[in-house]
Amino acid sequence: MHIESSAPTRIDLAGGTLDIWPLYLFHEQAQTINAAISLRARCTIRPRGSAGLTIVSGDTGRHVDVVSWRELRDNHEVRLLGRLLHYFQADGLELHTRSESPFGAGIAGSSALNIAVCGALVAWSGQPRTEAEVMQIAMNVEAQAIDVPTGVQDYRPALYGGVSAVELGVDGVRRVALPVDARELERRLVLAYTGATRNSGINNWEVTKRHIDGDAEVRRRFGRIRDIAGAMRQALECSDWQEVGRQIAAEWENRKGLAPGVTTPEIDAILSEASKAGAFGGKVCGAGGGGCLFVLGDPEQVPAIREAISSAGGRVLDFTIEADGLRVETNVNLPA
Repeated sequence: MHIESSAPTRIDLAGGTLDIWPLYLFHEQAQTINAAISLRARCTIRPRGSAGLTIVSGDTGRHVDVVSWRELRDNHEVRLLGRLLHYFQADGLELHTRSESPFGAGIAGSSALNIAVCGALVAWSGQPRTEAEVMQIAMNVEAQAIDVPTGVQDYRPALYGGVSAVELGVDGVRRVALPVDARELERRLVLAYTGATRNSGINNWEVTKRHIDGDAEVRRRFGRIRDIAGAMRQALECSDWQEVGRQIAAEWENRKGLAPGVTTPEIDAILSEASKAGAFGGKVCGAGGGGCLFVLGDPEQVPAIREAISSAGGRVLDFTIEADGLRVETNVNLPA
């Protein structure tokens, strides 16, 4: 049996970090808004030909061979992949992974890879899992791998694709597909890599601790981010693109004050040049500190915005908004 799987990454338009439990419980009507994009994380599983496991990470260059899944629980070379193989008690396979997004890009590449690998291992195991079970496994195993709590939003664009709101409340988490013209949104977005990787787990956990400890300024800013996400959703549904841009800019202004290091001089310079070229607004993807950023502007201004970002040191990334989420293809080679 040969299995190919992939899952999309995402651009988080508004409301990020609020999706970490229990932050959203302190802000009624909390939600995050995101769009799945075509920079996918990919996984291949094929028979090894013998007992044991082989793991090859195309992004890090790591190659690991073990005799048993039991050796992978605390393997720091391939921590997330090892934890997933340990959970599924896999044996006799080769696991190859690669991502189309830059390393540490802040566009949920690890969560997309997580979903892709989970989908492939479910198919390999022959034991069906519900979508809710796949997301729960992915979220909990990732928390084990990074040693801090994870949010809930990033697994949903990876699993379902599209442009969506993730509503966060006392009664649970609900994904709502938004009636947005994806092609019109796509025409107005420019995504770029800053050249610096970031660690969202550390940034988000520091902010989460400050919120729980009662930091009034952090709580105020998250209340504003909650309001911006609601306004962003309304603007998207009305195709009011200038208002979408204003809300992106407002979210970024609030997010920069959450913790030191969310922005950098390099990020500020790129966003400043994009604004001069006509961008309505822009922000860093994920927790900040590096990785990717995106801006929104009129389609007629997008070529100039792309050029301005490149001149300021950003690497513009081509993408489309991805309608599909997790894809798993299984091929069984029968003997002649």
